[in-house]
Amino acid sequence: MDIFDGMTLMETEQKLAAEEVLDKYELVIGLEVHAQLSTNTKIFSSDPAFFGAEPNHHTSPVSLGLPGTLPKINREVVTSAVKLGLATHCTINLINRFDRKNYFYADLPKGYQITQDELPICQKGFIQISLKDKEVKKIRLNRIHMEEDAGKSIHDKDDRYSLIDLNRAGVPLLEIVSEPDIRSAEEAAAYLTEIRKIVRYLDVCDGNMEEGSLRCDANISVRPKGASEYGARCEVKNLNSIRNLQRAVNYEFRRQVALIEQGVKIEQNTLNFDAATGETSVLRSKEMAYDYRYFPEPDLPPMHLSQEWVDELKQLLPALPEQRIQRYTEQLGLSNYDAVLLTNDRAVAEFFEQVIEGTANYKAAANWVNGPIQSYLNENNREIKELNAGSIAEIINLVDQGKINNSAATQQLFPAIVNEAGKTVSQIVHELNLIIDTDEDQLASFITAAVGKYPEKVTEYNKGKKGVLGLFMGELMKLSGGKIDPKTANKLLVQKLESLK
Repeated sequence: MDIFDGMTLMETEQKLAAEEVLDKYELVIGLEVHAQLSTNTKIFSSDPAFFGAEPNHHTSPVSLGLPGTLPKINREVVTSAVKLGLATHCTINLINRFDRKNYFYADLPKGYQITQDELPICQKGFIQISLKDKEVKKIRLNRIHMEEDAGKSIHDKDDRYSLIDLNRAGVPLLEIVSEPDIRSAEEAAAYLTEIRKIVRYLDVCDGNMEEGSLRCDANISVRPKGASEYGARCEVKNLNSIRNLQRAVNYEFRRQVALIEQGVKIEQNTLNFDAATGETSVLRSKEMAYDYRYFPEPDLPPMHLSQEWVDELKQLLPALPEQRIQRYTEQLGLSNYDAVLLTNDRAVAEFFEQVIEGTANYKAAANWVNGPIQSYLNENNREIKELNAGSIAEIINLVDQGKINNSAATQQLFPAIVNEAGKTVSQIVHELNLIIDTDEDQLASFITAAVGKYPEKVTEYNKGKKGVLGLFMGELMKLSGGKIDPKTANKLLVQKLESLK
């Protein structure tokens, strides 16, 4: 039975919204995120693991699963798994093992996947997310486990055949499996965004969803609000962007609610998401664990990790977004908004911390990094590591000391410093003649000239239109060549205008 017969998706959504049916139900979401590791070689062989090679050029008898070959674990994969587990508050299982997950698919060369089932390397952690309303929520993790990727089926290169590229077969993955704690598309997006930030901070995955380095499967169900039992879930496979994750979640919510309202049972299926239409469709019936016939991988013995090694890795972890946000807000007095922006990228956060080594004006440092610097980087396709943090601190101090004004700093000094890296801040300030003229007699003459130029605005000001101060300040900047202290100028300007009442 098709719930959309004779009705478009928009009409269905409007009907649901009009009847306030959606408010009766609660979304329940669990995410399975696959992070492709940035190792040089594959998980069980020495084949190259990087993206972009010609099809089937990164293969060998081991990754193809030919008879007589044996896998050997890549130590760097285990290291990455432990680091991610520690960063997400997981318990590290010092004894863990690999299993075979058996299923047939054309791009799975061995006919099975080496993964972890009963004894994964990491369990029971959590990831903390921040929402727009500033609520902080912990999303529990069920596990993080290691596994190998499958190859890639290509369906759009030939009219009659599907093509297979096995370069990706055997590339190492960490699968991060959440508990069903997510309750909205917004929370799902925040969770996936946080995972991407963490793996990039740890330098274990580049987080590039367009290239498939980070992929997401969403298990989505609905239940009446207040119910304790979960509904039948559908799994939407291979969502390759945060936006598509949100679209898929919202579509499935409406689809499943519409089915339930019509008395139709939700079938537990695996779904495909069509980014062009924004709709899901059945890919295959949902497999259960017993369908895969898991059993311990006979060619790989259980791994025994030492607590000393795990402790060493913990000491090497960088400060993570969650920790930095807490420090920036509690110790530096920044807003949560500023702190989140600064920590979205590790390189940006580290640059900010280099800046505040040279200045105690943390708010100004945050404004510079989140404002002019980010704009410059975006417009010129540059990286923040190319800039000099010490120079930014010097600029902030010059403004704070009243030696240059903020307008000259952002519009003249900063561009000059970027383009003339060999010169010091002091040299450029003097070459551009940016030092503020503290001669109050000179400033008074500028104010007299500005006020005399716009007598009608003086009248407006004295009738209560204080907004005209901006016009006078602009004129003062022109007359002085920008070399005035805005605070002093504003104070003297107001005194002058008040005297003309």
